[in-house]
Amino acid sequence: MAVLNKIRQRSIFLIIIIALALFSFIIGDIFQNLGSSGKSQTVVATINGEDIERDAFMNQVENIQRQSGGSVSNTQAMNRVWDQEVRNKVMQTQYDAVGISIERDYMRQLLKQNLGSFEEFKNEAGLFDEDKLNEFIANLKAIAPETTTLNGSAVNYKAWTDFEQSISQTGVQQTYFNLVKAGVIGTLTEGELEYVLENDKADIKYVQIPFTSIADSLVSVKKSEVASYVKANPSKYKVEASRDLVYVQFKEVASLEDEQQIQADLTALIADKVEFNEAAKANETVVGFQNTTDVKAFVNANSSVKYNDAYVFASSFPTTVADQITGLKSNEVFGPYKDGAAYKLSKQVAKKMMSDSTKVRHILIPFVGTVRADASVTKTDAQAKTTADSIYKVIRSKRSKFKNLLSLSSDKVSNEKEGVIEFAYTDAFAEEFKAYAFENPKGSLGVVKTDFGYHIIEILDQGKKQEAFKIATIVQEIEPSIKTIDGVFTDKSKFEIAVANADFNEVAKENNYTTSPVSSIKELDETIPGLGVQRAIVRWSFEEGVEVGDFKSFNTSGGGFVVAKVTAVNEAGLMSVEKASITALPEIRKEKKAELIKDRITATTLEAIASDEGQTVKTALAVNMKNPTLSGAGREPKVIGTAFGLAEGATSKLIVGANGVYAIQLTKLTPAEPLPNYQASANRVGQAKSSAVNTQLYNALKEASDIEDNRATFY
Repeated sequence: MAVLNKIRQRSIFLIIIIALALFSFIIGDIFQNLGSSGKSQTVVATINGEDIERDAFMNQVENIQRQSGGSVSNTQAMNRVWDQEVRNKVMQTQYDAVGISIERDYMRQLLKQNLGSFEEFKNEAGLFDEDKLNEFIANLKAIAPETTTLNGSAVNYKAWTDFEQSISQTGVQQTYFNLVKAGVIGTLTEGELEYVLENDKADIKYVQIPFTSIADSLVSVKKSEVASYVKANPSKYKVEASRDLVYVQFKEVASLEDEQQIQADLTALIADKVEFNEAAKANETVVGFQNTTDVKAFVNANSSVKYNDAYVFASSFPTTVADQITGLKSNEVFGPYKDGAAYKLSKQVAKKMMSDSTKVRHILIPFVGTVRADASVTKTDAQAKTTADSIYKVIRSKRSKFKNLLSLSSDKVSNEKEGVIEFAYTDAFAEEFKAYAFENPKGSLGVVKTDFGYHIIEILDQGKKQEAFKIATIVQEIEPSIKTIDGVFTDKSKFEIAVANADFNEVAKENNYTTSPVSSIKELDETIPGLGVQRAIVRWSFEEGVEVGDFKSFNTSGGGFVVAKVTAVNEAGLMSVEKASITALPEIRKEKKAELIKDRITATTLEAIASDEGQTVKTALAVNMKNPTLSGAGREPKVIGTAFGLAEGATSKLIVGANGVYAIQLTKLTPAEPLPNYQASANRVGQAKSSAVNTQLYNALKEASDIEDNRATFY
């Protein structure tokens, strides 16, 4: 009560303090918003001055994820939409600059190209009829948002307008690309050069002193030299902003004790046991797996996998225990045994001889709501059954009428084979269909209902019979216990506390934890090597204020935790000396080795150079500049180019090539025979340029565009 009185006495003081705190928070937020672009909060990107709005962008991302059925991650969907939107905006800038648009006549032409084969748009002569197209569009608009069928698929007015937009974009792009290609030609001069480069031939002798003749250990490279090399080759070492991390993973994995407990629990299910019934105040016998008469209920109550009532062949059992399972007597139980990530108990329910394959023919009558039923299906379940029963009666009285009634079947695939289907017992089929086809004798005729509708099935033939087994199996996944999970959390927490005041790697080493370093994680990456999709870790590492040495723990999707630490903050620009060294060191060593080789060579003839360097004089015949490959040495454009600049019989100075230092002698030069006309070569040059337009034009336009990417703000 005394405490409450003191609070009341100071209530005005507390109100003032809270008000000041709220005021401070609001003012701070205002200044923060002033310091950042309000636009970036609603705009995913700005491309050539045009914004991509966040809401529209996210709707597209959600649509892709929904259509993929969850097989595409959020980041993958985002990247797919991003690529599409960037392309559209970059190309639209070009279309607008040139003034390209799709007019009605061209649109109709595009529709004809795409829909000309559709039966719905053909006249009696089998030709595309634009009036039928116009009528279809008008009707589709009138019934919107309802659907109709087009070429066997359901379509509504929105889907149609999306389709028109898609082919319109394709048409605009094709027009633009064709305009560019029209300005890309191969001139006669280029044709002649192409012909000469390919057909001028040179025979040469050469000596190669390979760079490998000097050990890398004999050539030292300073960090300053690597830094200079990086600055001199910025295009090779330009990088995006990235982060380097190191992490320790704490997996929630079942312990040996957990596995032993799972085995014990399964073993306890086998035999009957006596338990005290608290309600009845008496002991009662609980029937075990071995003696139960309701196998299905027992399995479903104790297994993570539901009971399978089908017969299976021995080949479906794990090879390590197949003999034990197939050798079981009726109601005998085998196990617990380990199979992959689970322990199992198996009990033989029944066995019999069954065919390994079957040949049937069927007629399928679907009804509304069945699998693959299209908009043309209008029968109810009862109506479909009545139709199937009627067909069954007709065929039962005269089997020869089966083929005549195939026109009533909706299974177009089997209809093309007179309704016949052949399949193995191990193939995936509707369970009811499969059971009838294998568990009844050849010649049987019946009506079977599946998720696809009602089937009138006739068994035409059956394959070789072999022993099949109906096995009841109780499955318990190998999972960590609560005790183990709690232990993992405790270990993770202790590690976090320890690394707060000690070296991350040292603490991990002391506790026998494996550290996993990760380099060059980009801001929009979603996967961490060794962990899979871990977008949360990536986002955290790029958050404002996160510095080298900071660490944080994260839950992992597979269960468990990761403690990650930032080891480097790499700004956008040129690669660091340490990372650049991987590729820069070999190139710098080559340059230094070339100088060492050149400095020690004083001879001027090929034979003398070869003798001094312990090499041999080699010969290369009919080399050309179009394909500058030197037999025995590899691709050496500089060396072969030098050969064509020599007079016959002349020996070159030392040449630094890609794989060593060379000296060459031109022994014979055979110029290409002049052609009366170089148009054919010019055409090939033009064709090569035109082909390059398809692959290089967009990338060039994208590179030249002004793109402001704010995706990391939202993902």
